[in-house]
Amino acid sequence: MSPASHDAPPPLPEPLAVAVADSHTHLDMQGGTVEEALRKAASVGVTTVVQVGCDVKGSRWAAETAAAYDNVHAAVALHPNEAPRIVHGDPGGGWSRQEARAGGGEAALDEALAEIEALAALEHVRAVGETGLDYFRTGPEGMAAQERSFRAHIEIAKRQGKALVIHDREAHADVLRILREEGAPERTVFHCYSGDAEMARACAAAGYYMSFAGTVTFKNAQPLRDALAVAPLELVLVETDAPYLTPAPYRGRPNAPYLIPLTVRAMAAVRGLDEDTLCEALAANTARAFAY
Repeated sequence: MSPASHDAPPPLPEPLAVAVADSHTHLDMQGGTVEEALRKAASVGVTTVVQVGCDVKGSRWAAETAAAYDNVHAAVALHPNEAPRIVHGDPGGGWSRQEARAGGGEAALDEALAEIEALAALEHVRAVGETGLDYFRTGPEGMAAQERSFRAHIEIAKRQGKALVIHDREAHADVLRILREEGAPERTVFHCYSGDAEMARACAAAGYYMSFAGTVTFKNAQPLRDALAVAPLELVLVETDAPYLTPAPYRGRPNAPYLIPLTVRAMAAVRGLDEDTLCEALAANTARAFAY
């Protein structure tokens, strides 16, 4: 495959007969306009998207976009890697040295969290997230800021009566522990679920939703498929996390909401369900999780 074709958007998949929602996407990081992305998605049966903010600026954009489009719902938060950057201004939060700037300390984090709460109070903002813990890029110096931010987001979600969207990367035990300690909101979604079957059973027992991304199609992801196989159907969602995590056979190329059918079909095969039955469940579950 040439470099040019590797960068090209994948072709449109066969449309789904029953419409579903992309429960987690980043339209602001994708090429083209919002209108183009939504039109392309709708043409293959993806009629609703949840637009997720990762910092104050992105959360403002998510809220504004949800206000402008009936089929876009917003989630607002400071990404786990954003919290250490705000406090320390160092790349330990997962950002490059060029992106880091002088840290503003705890007061700056408090100020950012206050703005997230103001946005979370808006009617068209349906969730607080993505928040959680990310130990993949964050060293020990960033973990305290991540944890403080995560706990604050849990409280914001509960005060505002919104869903909580979890980013959990290589931090399963600590994420589950903090949710237990703080008391999870009534609706909690593990975005881009990355645990195994044992963790899926723990999430199910707590009533947490598990949202599966294109990773479920990857050859090396059998533990993820095992988790999907045991997750209660009423707690399963589907997402792109676009522009990341493009499903097979287009891994490495730009992801977008219109590629949801590829992941849905892989999920249906794992569950032994017909496509329409799974789509009906996914659509109902997403609407229930995000209260729209």
